[in-house]
Amino acid sequence: MLAIEADALRRTYTSRTGWLKPRRTETEAVRGVTFEVAPGELFGLLGPNGAGKTTTIKMLNTLLLPTSGTARVFGHDVARDPVAVRRRIGYVFGGDRGLYDRLSALDNLRYFAELYGVEARDQKRRIAELLDLVGLVGREKESVEGYSRGMRQRLHIARGLLHRPDVLFLDEPSIGVDPVAARDLRRTVADLAAAGTTVLLTTHYMAEADELCGRIAVIAGGRICALGTPESLKSRVRGRDVLEIEAYGVDEERLDRVRRLPGVRGVSAEDRGALQVVTVQTGRGSAELHGPVLAALDGLRIGRVTSREPSLEDAYITIVEEAAGAADPSVEPAEAEVSADTEKPAEAEELAV
Repeated sequence: MLAIEADALRRTYTSRTGWLKPRRTETEAVRGVTFEVAPGELFGLLGPNGAGKTTTIKMLNTLLLPTSGTARVFGHDVARDPVAVRRRIGYVFGGDRGLYDRLSALDNLRYFAELYGVEARDQKRRIAELLDLVGLVGREKESVEGYSRGMRQRLHIARGLLHRPDVLFLDEPSIGVDPVAARDLRRTVADLAAAGTTVLLTTHYMAEADELCGRIAVIAGGRICALGTPESLKSRVRGRDVLEIEAYGVDEERLDRVRRLPGVRGVSAEDRGALQVVTVQTGRGSAELHGPVLAALDGLRIGRVTSREPSLEDAYITIVEEAAGAADPSVEPAEAEVSADTEKPAEAEELAV
């Protein structure tokens, strides 16, 4: 039996604008998503902001009903049998929501153990096991409001594992976490998968996905654009070279100049503090393009220029850009979020059985 089955999942949001003459508009956030996850697999779901990742996860964990299509967790339909699904899943979302700041970590876990229906005789032992697993032993009696972002995320994971779920949904767990804490989180997630827990992970960090995930689905515009192992996704750009250029004041006009150069396969720019890093994908052995690329960026202050082998991030950018180019320009996909009270961990409580 598969751990997760998503078949042609769709989710449409309806909203009204105007007062005297209200107008009804529909936004299709997820457009026919299909994939499967085997028991014990660590599966990655990657995509840009607004691609439909969180909406997909919320349909799989019963927080949202699909507009159409079906989803099952260990054979239980998320729409027809949500209670059975919730008994078998845990949900960890990034950010500061989901915990009570004025309580200690120990009191938070005791509270959620009650919500999740953990037997009273098992709570003390289970909480001790989880505190040890996430590395919070010795800090469990401190108020959560004094915790760092990394400690909070580890406590989130402990909360999601209280009832021994078969499937754990991790929605950007390392967002805003420093590199050392992120490394500890990755180690914890890898240990969970090694112990047999099925993990579905969303993340914006490609190195994290490359290190952890056995298979990855890339979602853009509400659709799955690519699915396979990290190596199979990287094979899409294996015949390319990557040129990275540090520059200041990069604008769209100059990027378009680079895109129009013969032999250039892809161009992107990322802000890193005061500077931008321009990534240019070219055909293999196209060292002669370095000069024209730098000429196209004429007028900018240029820093370090390096050439390297393509990575999973380069493959991801290529897949997303190809999907954007193929999309209908008249449609503007967006991922709508479910509002939540920032003072109350509503999602965690709603999932509790």
